[in-house]
Amino acid sequence: MSRTLKILAVQHKRRLFATFSLVAAENLLLLTYPLIGSFAVNAILNGKLLSALVYALMVFVIWSVGSARRAVDTRAFTRIYSELVVPVILGQKTKGVDVSTATARVTLSREFVNFFEHHLPTLITAAFSIIGAVVMLLFIEFWSGVVALLIVIIAGLLLPGYVKGNDRLYFKLNNRLEKEVNCVERAKKSELTKHYHLVEKLRILISNREALSFFCVGLVMSVLFGITLTILTFKEGVTAGHIYAVITYLWTFAFSLDDAPRLIEEFSKLKDIGKRVEVK
Repeated sequence: MSRTLKILAVQHKRRLFATFSLVAAENLLLLTYPLIGSFAVNAILNGKLLSALVYALMVFVIWSVGSARRAVDTRAFTRIYSELVVPVILGQKTKGVDVSTATARVTLSREFVNFFEHHLPTLITAAFSIIGAVVMLLFIEFWSGVVALLIVIIAGLLLPGYVKGNDRLYFKLNNRLEKEVNCVERAKKSELTKHYHLVEKLRILISNREALSFFCVGLVMSVLFGITLTILTFKEGVTAGHIYAVITYLWTFAFSLDDAPRLIEEFSKLKDIGKRVEVK
C-alpha cells in the first residue's frame, strides 16, 4: 500500500502539492478562527463593531480557500484516476489474472484515488484539529488541555488492536468482492444468497465497530466537557469570548476525534487493496 501511494505521490506531485497546499491553508484558518471569534464576542459586548466584523471577514476567507480547494482537487484526482487505471489493467493481464477478478481489482484501485481526494484531506484536517485543539487548550485552559492530551494518548495505545480487527474484516470483505462477478455470471440462487449474506454480515460487523467507537468518543468527550464546564464555572474573571473559544476548541477536538475510526477503516481497506493491486 505504502509503495503504491508513494508511486502516485511522485508521479502526480505537482497536482497533489497544489491541492494539499490549499488543504493546509484551510486548516490553519479553521484552527485560528475560534480565537478570532472570542475577540469578536468580546467586541460585540463592548460595542466595537469594526472589531466584531473581522470575524465576518475571517468566515469569507475560509470559505474562499475551501471553494478553491474543491475546484482544484476534482480536476486533479479525476486526471490521476484516468492515468492510474490503465497500468493496473495491464499489470493484472500480465499476471494472468482472470477477467472477473481483474475487473474487481480495477474497481478497488479507485480507492487509492479516493484516499488522496477524500481521506487524506480528512486525515490532515483531523491531525491539525486534534493537535491544534490540544495545544490551544493547554494555552487558554490548561487542565482541559491536559485531559484532552490524556484522551489522545489512551486512544493511541488502543489503536494497534483496533487496526488489527479492521484488517481482518476488510481482508474477508475484499475476498468476497473479488468473487462477486463470478457469482453473478453463474447466477445460482443459493450461491448468490450466500455471497450477499456474507457481504452483508461483514459490512454490519464493520459498521458495529464504528458505532461502538462513536459511542466511546461521546463518552470521553462528555467527561472532558464536564470537567471544562466545572472549571469555567468556578473560575473568576472569565469573559464570554474566553468561554466561546474554549467550547469551540472542545467541539473541534470532538469532531476530529470522531473522524478517527472511519479513517482507520479506510486505512485498513486500502492496505488490503494494496496487496491485491499493483501500480507501476
